[in-house]
Amino acid sequence: MTTNEEASGRPRRYVLLAGVALTALVVDFLTKEWALSALSRGEFVDVIGSFLQFTLVFNTGAAFSLGTGYTWVFTVISTVVVLGIGYIGWRVRSVWWGVTLGLMMGGAAGNLVDRFFRPPGPFEGAVVDFISVPNWPVFNVADSCVVVGAFLVVVLTFKGINLDGTLASEEGKDGATAAAARPEQVEHRNDDDTGDGAEDDAERGEPGDGTGEGRAQ
Repeated sequence: MTTNEEASGRPRRYVLLAGVALTALVVDFLTKEWALSALSRGEFVDVIGSFLQFTLVFNTGAAFSLGTGYTWVFTVISTVVVLGIGYIGWRVRSVWWGVTLGLMMGGAAGNLVDRFFRPPGPFEGAVVDFISVPNWPVFNVADSCVVVGAFLVVVLTFKGINLDGTLASEEGKDGATAAAARPEQVEHRNDDDTGDGAEDDAERGEPGDGTGEGRAQ
């Protein structure tokens, strides 16, 4: 069985992708609701000393509070990302790609829910952030999922793992094998053509060896 045939025989991982995305979305939503009910704006709660703290922040920019003031732009971008991953997901047959794209889709969707449904209004809603570490902007679970997913994309691409689970190196080997087989096929056809030509000459009485016996008859 060839590499492509093996890939086509593998089950689609869309259910896995959707499950990871839904889990990330639910966890992100629940943790944000907890932060809204348990934390006061500007308050810092130590979790692991000053290394990890919880504090309530409302972000109208992109991930990690970047681009504040362009909320609607990031809303459109997040929508495109979610729809794009949903479309590409039908091609996924790799478990790792299913998890990776699921994390990115769930993270983007988590913040997108805030954009649409939280104050001050649709497309301009503020994202709830509450996780704080030193020398880093306050973030949330959705941001973490997007970052981890992006990291995994780099790793999988570096390793040459395709969406269908095949390896880019295997595709190169298959192409080289096919290319190596072509000269043999051409030589075989040439041999067949030579044999056919000799048989035709023999039938016409023209052996083509310079004796002229066929013509003398």
